[in-house]
Amino acid sequence: QVQLVESGGGLVQAGGSLRLSCAASGRIFSINAMGWYRQAPGKQRELVAVISSGGSTNYADSVKGRFTISRENAKNTVYLQMNSLKPEDTAVYYCNADKPPWTYWGQGTQVTVSS
Repeated sequence: QVQLVESGGGLVQAGGSLRLSCAASGRIFSINAMGWYRQAPGKQRELVAVISSGGSTNYADSVKGRFTISRENAKNTVYLQMNSLKPEDTAVYYCNADKPPWTYWGQGTQVTVSS
């Protein structure tokens, strides 16, 4: 089992910044990619950013140039730095860890961007 605990969400004005953190614990060996997803009310959960164990990253087009995902292996933590936030970024953000054949999710953290 892998436990993921997110933190760092909150309310911010448009143009502001937030930094999300996701700490992994438990059977963390052999975790491959870790990522962030989000789900806005009435919408499906979507990929925001993902980072491989080797540090390769991939981003949704909607956040490229504004969000940065990073990983600190020594602390088993993945971060999402979110800059130039827009109201459409409002959603619950979920941390994800891929450890084949399993996928683990955090409980989610709310990000609200006011206009």
